[in-house]
Amino acid sequence: MLQAVLLDISGVLYEDDRPLPGALQAVQQLQDKGYPLRLITNTSRQGRAAIHRQLTAMGFAVTPQQIFTSPQAVLRHVRMAGLRPYCLIHPGLEDEFADLLDLPEPNAVVLGDAEMRFDYAHLDRAFQLLLDGAPLICMGDNRYFRGQGALHLDAGPFVRALEYAAGTTALVLGKPSAAFYASALEDLGASAEATLMIGDDVIADVQGALAGGLRACLVRTGKYRAGDELRAPTAWVAADLAEAVARFC
Repeated sequence: MLQAVLLDISGVLYEDDRPLPGALQAVQQLQDKGYPLRLITNTSRQGRAAIHRQLTAMGFAVTPQQIFTSPQAVLRHVRMAGLRPYCLIHPGLEDEFADLLDLPEPNAVVLGDAEMRFDYAHLDRAFQLLLDGAPLICMGDNRYFRGQGALHLDAGPFVRALEYAAGTTALVLGKPSAAFYASALEDLGASAEATLMIGDDVIADVQGALAGGLRACLVRTGKYRAGDELRAPTAWVAADLAEAVARFC
């Protein structure tokens, strides 16, 4: 029996700062039915507070506590492990990571979608630390994201470049990693087998959720590309979030 729901955000709830058709009503329907809900994302260009402001401005009636991000998962891990990270992150995350910036003698590398900071100097600094044995902790390894009607490079290609150069393997604490889904379920207080993940990314959202023991639904919006459903034949497929929610609400 379905007891809880995880929703990807960009490409499922909205595109280019506009709610997708039926998305506002679908989220409200889940709220009205009392489903425990988390909006989850690998987005690492902005913090949870900024995401909440963006969603509420679009009309989504959600609380900050219903949003769970890969930067939050990374912060939790770094603090529990007592690490001093070198943070190669986007300026939009600096408030959330304020107490971890510019620490002396860093012994870990934290990497998100740093956008214009993915230059030689920053990447080479991370490389030198990795060569000295620092772990590489990443907010996600997505290859690309969709914005302004086009696909753009995400953090994944830079994760792979550092892994290759330093001969290391990243700890990925964003989708599709099992660690991220376990952390989101812990935050939600739900079991994997009773939770449905709805997303537009067949790898990060659908394959990742299925590998973690969750149910999954692929929607044909956002990053979806024709034929993606063939890569996850056990997942539900729906035209959009409204159609997916209508199946069980």
